[in-house]
Parts: sequence; structure tokens; C-alpha cells
Amino acid sequence: MNMPEEKKGAAKAAAKTAPKTAPKGVPKDLSQRIREAAHQEHVALPPALVDGLRAKIQSLRLSPSDTSKIIHEVARRFGRAEVDAHESVGVIAAQSIGEPGTQMTLRTFHYAGVAEMNVTLGLPRLIELVDARRVPSTPMMTVHVEKKLRNDRKAVEEIGLLIEVTTVPDVAAIGTVVEDLKVVVSPQAPLMAKRGVKRSEIETALTENLDLRLFEIKPGSGSGETRTFEIHLKEAGTSGAKTKSRREELVEEMPFKKLLIASEESSAIRIKGVLGIRRALIRREKDEYVIYTEGSNLDGVLEIAGVDGVRTTTNSVFEIYRVYGVEAARAALIHETNRTLAEQGLGVDIRHLMLVADVMTNEGDIRAIGRHGISGKKTSVLARAAFEITAAHLLRAAIIGEVDELKGVAENIIVGQPITLGTGAVNLVYRPLVRSIPKVTPAPPPAAPAAAPPDDPLVEEA
Repeated sequence: MNMPEEKKGAAKAAAKTAPKTAPKGVPKDLSQRIREAAHQEHVALPPALVDGLRAKIQSLRLSPSDTSKIIHEVARRFGRAEVDAHESVGVIAAQSIGEPGTQMTLRTFHYAGVAEMNVTLGLPRLIELVDARRVPSTPMMTVHVEKKLRNDRKAVEEIGLLIEVTTVPDVAAIGTVVEDLKVVVSPQAPLMAKRGVKRSEIETALTENLDLRLFEIKPGSGSGETRTFEIHLKEAGTSGAKTKSRREELVEEMPFKKLLIASEESSAIRIKGVLGIRRALIRREKDEYVIYTEGSNLDGVLEIAGVDGVRTTTNSVFEIYRVYGVEAARAALIHETNRTLAEQGLGVDIRHLMLVADVMTNEGDIRAIGRHGISGKKTSVLARAAFEITAAHLLRAAIIGEVDELKGVAENIIVGQPITLGTGAVNLVYRPLVRSIPKVTPAPPPAAPAAAPPDDPLVEEA
């Protein structure tokens, strides 16, 4: 019997979309086996842990029995590592970070022996992170380049020159000629070649940054790339402005002051480079060249061609928050605090650091752990007073009539009663079971003892 063409097409489509069941004898997927083993141990493994365990087992090429043992052991250990319900994780995290923090030394680390390139580590760095300071005391960046340029030192040096700020004094000598009331900028060929700067770039920077109402730029002596620039004072009244500022009036009265202003402004002019990056240092690490910078500007560095935007990072958490968002800032907080503690040889469980980072970022921005942040916004009056400015907190609470329900740890310890955790969270009430007592008939009184027989020796003695 011939089947119509329409029915044949429908049957083929149904066969394609039907779920394919694995034939008998084919082993289950390793990820599925891991999930089933975790279910038998009454735990739920995160997807990342399942994927990592599967990749590790496949790389080791173990026997089926060994694989099963490892999977069940991992699931058991994961179950033991889980936090118990109603555990006081906040107090434990504070203790676990605070106690090692007292052992940290106060020191700074210098990169490659260069004293100008240092970064704050130890306790000062940890305080910066938990205080959520917008600008670190020693901002720095770790800049990675794209894969095709990682082993090309010359290309990495060119990127470093584009990142590092180059000012006029870096490539030219600045002198003042008092007799002629002029400032002379003399480009230096070796410095210009080292920085990759041309004379036209110096001229553009001077023209864009000097106040042309007060100064006039003219070509000086020499020729070619090393020809000097002369910054002359404009004659009084040539600025064309009807109303003069106090600065212009002061300059006209004191021309030597004007020379000093021209010299100072010329020294501060930036020719090229990313604003805020004072120095760039190239180091060989493992199988690639990495650029370390003194100063931080994540937006500007990511715009440079050849920079790997995925791996480039900064120690300024607020810059990461501004560029990548709050989740990236949370990850940066965890990484920076963990690295700061590890550099001092202190092993703190990363889950404590994750908890701190979660609390600091759970409202969508970065909050400090202090009276201006998390600790200052607690609902408990006594908990706030126990942290800082005790009298001010108590006075304000008394004025507005705040009520403390004594639900946390600190406030219960202050008033001297058990905290609401563990045995302190349980109230036991004994209710005896009432039963009907059956009526008991009183037994008859015992009968009087019978008289002793006459042959009893005790009776005869009596």
C-alpha cells in the first residue's frame, strides 16, 4: 500500500524530531554519572564543578571503578564542606579575615628594582579594599597583548610607548632667555627616537595647550627635527579681549612672572600616551611579555590597538566597576583580597572573601565596610554603636525612638544574653502527658500476730 507524499514527509519530520534513546550497552555520559552520584550523596554539585571534574577525570584515563570512587568521594567532601543551616557565617568570616590580618606586615613591593614602580601590599592594601576607596594609593595595571604579539618584544614596546605618557621635558630641553623674554624648547633627537615622537607632534601639543592670548610660538634656530621652538610674550593689548582677567593684568605688570608661567605650562604638556599612566614597564612572564603600568586608566588602555581586553586588568576596583559592571567588580574584590593575603603567606578560605565581596556589591554598587557603608546601615542600634561613634548613635536612636529587637550577634552579646544561633535559637518547653490515674482500693490492715507457743525459749525468758 502506497503512502501519500504528505504523510511520508510528516513521518520523516517526526522521526528527526523524536528524542533518540541511547542503545543498550552504551555507557552514560560522565556528567550524568557525576550528577547521579551527587544525588545519591544528597548534594547538588554546581555546573562548573561538574564540568571541571569531568575534564579532569577524562584527562587521567581512569578505570570505571576508580572513576566511580573519585566521583562519590568528591560528592561526599562537597557535602561536608557545605555550611550548616543558620550558621553565623558573618561572624566566622570576620574572625577568619581579621585574625590573620593582624599578622600582616606593612611593606611595599618594588618591581624589577625600580623604586618609582611600587604597589601597596599587606594590611594597607587590605584596608583600601574593604574601605572601598575610589582611588588606590598606588594604582597600577597589568596589560596583556593579543596572542599574535605576545612574543614580539618590539611590538610590545611600541604598545608600551603608546600607553606611557610622554611630556615635553621627556623629549626636549626647556630653557628661559630672560633678556629676550622668551622660553626656548629644544627637541633632543635621541630622546625623540626612543619615545617615537616627531617634531610636528611637539608643535601640535604646544599649540593646543598654551594660552595663545598670552604667548606666541615661533620657530627658532636649527633645522630638521631638532629645530627649536620659541615661546614669546605677546605685547600688551594684542590679545583682543575687551575685558582682561586678573591673571592677564598681573602678567602685563610682571613679564618675568609670565615667563615662569610659560616654562611651567610647557613642562606639563602631554604629547601622547594615556592620561594617568606615568610609567610602563615590560617584563617577560612565562611565555609572553606583559606590561605593568604605574597609574591606571582602564578606558584609555583598552582603546589601544593590540591590547588584549579580556585579560588586561587594574587594581582599581572602581574602574573595573565603571567599565565592566558590578559583577566584574565583585570578582576583582575577591581576587585582590585573596592575592593580598596569599602574598603574606596567609591561607584564608576563599568563601569568607566571597561573602565579604557579596555583601559589598549586593545592592548594585560598591559599599564600604564601615560606618559610611554596611556597618552604618545596620538595623540594630547597639550593633551600630558597637562599631564607631557610640554616643552619637545612641543619642540619635533615643531622640527618634528607635527600637532594637536584639536579633543579631553583637547586640545580644552587649546585653549579656545568648545569641539566636545554635542552642540559643531553640526554646524547649516540657509538656507532661496527662493520663487518667486508676482508682486503687486500699489494702486491709495486716492481722495481729498470733501468740507464741509455750515452748518458745524467748517466752520462757520473759
